[in-house]
Amino acid sequence: MNVPTATETPRMPQAPRHAPPAGACDSHAHVFGPYARFPLAHAPSYAPPLAPAALHRGMLDILGAARGVLVQPAPYGHDASALLDALVQSGGRLRGVAVADATASEAQLRALFDGGVRGLRFVEMRAPDGTPYAGSVGIDQLLAMAPALRRVGLHAQLWAPVDDYPRLLPQLRAAGVAVVLDHMACLKPERGLADPAFQAVLAALRAGDAWVKLTLCRVSQQAPAYPDLRPFHDALLQANPARLLWGSDWPYVRMGERSPDAGALLDLFHDWVPDAALRRRILVDNPAALYGFPATEEPA
Repeated sequence: MNVPTATETPRMPQAPRHAPPAGACDSHAHVFGPYARFPLAHAPSYAPPLAPAALHRGMLDILGAARGVLVQPAPYGHDASALLDALVQSGGRLRGVAVADATASEAQLRALFDGGVRGLRFVEMRAPDGTPYAGSVGIDQLLAMAPALRRVGLHAQLWAPVDDYPRLLPQLRAAGVAVVLDHMACLKPERGLADPAFQAVLAALRAGDAWVKLTLCRVSQQAPAYPDLRPFHDALLQANPARLLWGSDWPYVRMGERSPDAGALLDLFHDWVPDAALRRRILVDNPAALYGFPATEEPA
């Protein structure tokens, strides 16, 4: 078990200029620690932050987000203790995406669901040295687990290179499991909108075969305004706004001084999605549908 001796302090946001709608959800964040209670299962490939559940809830409070989704970081491996504890502390405010492989029994998957987990994360991205992230589970395991995921009611969240999706998405559609693509499907801005891999993602989105998380900071170096991503963001909105989710990606592991301000990201989303009903769909209605949050009344 790994207890870091030094940790990064996460960047906390400034309050956004535009308050999000009631019931808004930050659909992608992580918790780490406290490490004396929740040590890492694997040595991380980055300096792990100290981002416990209470700090995460404070970040949501600053954003004005009523809800959030926590995603299991790879260094915790299959040990969901920190995530499940955060879900309990939240009193129903949070849902989770955990990590498990095909050795997990259906009873174990149901226990995760009962604890507030609504998906499992599968990773094809690689660490800087080209090896799989320690503690991550590949998509080959997802295909083996698909029947159990369907029975339990868990979706699959994928973090993979965009070039993998033309091959993977048809397989996953056949598997019959709801699929969520991390970080704008890890598109390549320099390739432009006509990139066949991005077009495959758009086609799956139009067909309702995939959800996409609008987390900007992992796919662009042009912070804080991310102008290179605006055409792709617009294309995703046009393809199927009913399958989009917004996420901050707090606490920004492996980003250091490049870490964005989550409040500024939320304001950028407001600017890029000027229609209030569409913002509500992405921030409130879509995550409520996918993660099983209670419905929120429309404002009068």
